Amino acid sequence: MHFSPLAAHDDVARLAEEVLTHAPSHFALCGLSMGGIVAMEVVRQAPERVRALALLDTNPLAEIDSVKQRRTPQIEKVQAGSLLDVMRDEMKPNYLADGESKAEILDVCLQMALELGGDVFVRQSVALRDRVDQSDTLRSVRVPTLVLCGKYDRLCSIETHQLMYELVPEATLHIVEGAGHLPVLEQPELTNKFLAQWLRECDRVNSA
Repeated sequence: MHFSPLAAHDDVARLAEEVLTHAPSHFALCGLSMGGIVAMEVVRQAPERVRALALLDTNPLAEIDSVKQRRTPQIEKVQAGSLLDVMRDEMKPNYLADGESKAEILDVCLQMALELGGDVFVRQSVALRDRVDQSDTLRSVRVPTLVLCGKYDRLCSIETHQLMYELVPEATLHIVEGAGHLPVLEQPELTNKFLAQWLRECDRVNSA
């Protein structure tokens, strides 16, 4: 499939609808950061289609007022043509833990943002700002669920992931050492190990 649903709309519900339009009838679903927020909305809309769920460095709660207040000036700067400045000065410093590959990974993140462009940044910012609380959605989950985050994630805290772990019956929680908000890039081998375990559990449950 060649599509970018997270670039298409400024509303999480519509982003989830886009995912469901392109996804198979049943599937394992993994989402990182905003992808996890959309994944929870996918589960809310079509729980019968999701056979396993992985939520990485994400947040089930509605956005708090202090973060909402920071979004407006960021959006205005990007609309004025300053996407590079916003990403470099306000977003990138919060992404990663200290490590040998930090500069290289940050360059990858910046390049991805610039390729997507300012319009996508604005749409995603609005979608995040206006999202709803998904706590009740997580309480209803009855499939193998992995909750994972980097130990030094400054955007989505360990406490937030502990909350998700407590909301989902029989979920598994892993905290990845040496990683911040992007363990898939900072500690890929360890993150992939946990994802592989989750997928094996999904196969075991769904073949029983």
